[in-house]
Amino acid sequence: MISKELLKGSLKSIILKLLKENGRMYGYEITQKVDEITSGKIQLTYGALYPILHKLEKDGTVTTDNESVNNRTRVYYKLTKQGQSTAMEKIKELEEFIDTIRTILKPDFGLNNAIC
Repeated sequence: MISKELLKGSLKSIILKLLKENGRMYGYEITQKVDEITSGKIQLTYGALYPILHKLEKDGTVTTDNESVNNRTRVYYKLTKQGQSTAMEKIKELEEFIDTIRTILKPDFGLNNAIC
């Protein structure tokens, strides 16, 4: 399982990517999708998920829809037009970060030796 410390800085980008790919989603659906995609390596807690969703809503990045399902209100989150742009930026930023970390962890020793 991935540690909370490593996940913390990436969670917003992960949520935005899922919303961009799936349209509208509700909280439990997001947690289950992440669990499924990562084969259980990342397990989002509601305590981590909902503060980010509420901040995204406050910032105008997502909008919410309420729907009654089996006599329970389900809150769906969906990217706004601004949110689509923000999602693309955050996804690109996360990809660049992952590439940079990969470079640090596994530098190409062949290039370094050729320079010497």
